[in-house]
Amino acid sequence: MIISLAEIIILSLIVDWVFRKMTIPGLVGMLLLGVVFGPYALGWVNKDLLDVSSDFRLIALIIILLRAGLELSKETLNRVGARALVLSAVPAIIEGTAITALGPPLLGLTYMESAILGSVLAAVSPAVVVPMMIGFMKRGLGVKKGIPTMILAAASIDDVFVIIVYGVLIGVHTGTSVNIAWKLAGIPISIVLGTVIGAVMGFVLYHLFRHFYSRTTKRVLVILALSVLLIQFEHLVIEWVPFAALLAVMTIGFIILEKDQHMAHEISVKLGKIWVFAEIVLFTMVGAQVDLQVALEAGLTGVVIIVLGLVARSVGTYGCLIGSAFTSAERRFIVISYLPKATVQAAIGGAPLAAMHLAGMDTAPGEIILAVAVLSILITAPLGAWAIAITGEKWLG
Repeated sequence: MIISLAEIIILSLIVDWVFRKMTIPGLVGMLLLGVVFGPYALGWVNKDLLDVSSDFRLIALIIILLRAGLELSKETLNRVGARALVLSAVPAIIEGTAITALGPPLLGLTYMESAILGSVLAAVSPAVVVPMMIGFMKRGLGVKKGIPTMILAAASIDDVFVIIVYGVLIGVHTGTSVNIAWKLAGIPISIVLGTVIGAVMGFVLYHLFRHFYSRTTKRVLVILALSVLLIQFEHLVIEWVPFAALLAVMTIGFIILEKDQHMAHEISVKLGKIWVFAEIVLFTMVGAQVDLQVALEAGLTGVVIIVLGLVARSVGTYGCLIGSAFTSAERRFIVISYLPKATVQAAIGGAPLAAMHLAGMDTAPGEIILAVAVLSILITAPLGAWAIAITGEKWLG
């Protein structure tokens, strides 16, 4: 496994350099590298590495959200927080509704199956969006109006919202016992609990770091370890108490920033160095999960429904910005920033197929959902990342 990882690191660094020379985000090259070297293409990635890839991707996602929290100033969040909450739900609802309506005539799915597809596709990818927003913040692009802060906050909550809706829909469809009212109530509950628990942990860690663990490296290790345990805690209590662990992770960074900017900066710098490795693992492993044959099975119809869903999402996103102080160019940038798919689609794209199989149902709709989810990653992750990089430099400068 270690040899395979070493090969991926070297090749990813080369690909990253080549793509950046072509003014294309390096993550696009890493994603495509994972696709080509993955088990569904050349098959050069070691199986043992693939088996632990979910753990690697989790660590990378934690690093993303910690860095996001460490960049979320209270003043900026107060200005854009309300609009970020609207952006975290409305575009996803509109995209999911559009796909629900389009699924039966275009893909031959039932309305319920189409709604499940919509919930899988509706999530924006924080893995793509958040690191790029942090990059813009470091360079001062869009910071005056809090645009990167708003987008990274909204993108993080968006995933919580969409995954809970997916859980409700798949539970109803497969006949699993599910309390719909409790599940829907779980959306605000999970957000509030995640924020509160993250805030408490942030305060505890701040005071702990003031008296112990003076070295930044040890502080980073403690935060990463506790973040992983928070994720595990979410899995243990999810049946009884809805809890957004990833939001809690981001809140830890936010609280440390508010209490001590110097400490937050040191931790952020150290995480930025770890991110060089984490980024490689995250995007190559996401790419390795992409089954090109499955994506091709979605065909032109799959492309059409993805594009129409994105059009609906864009209309919803732009609508959320009406009455804001953003310029027309800035609004278009926000719309574009809300397009990439990768993280959630890679994580749950195959879940409906597995759930239908376990329920003894026809699995053909699950295969269609998986194919379209995979295709959405191939289309939107690289193109979206490239478009964000280009338009951000042009319209936020």
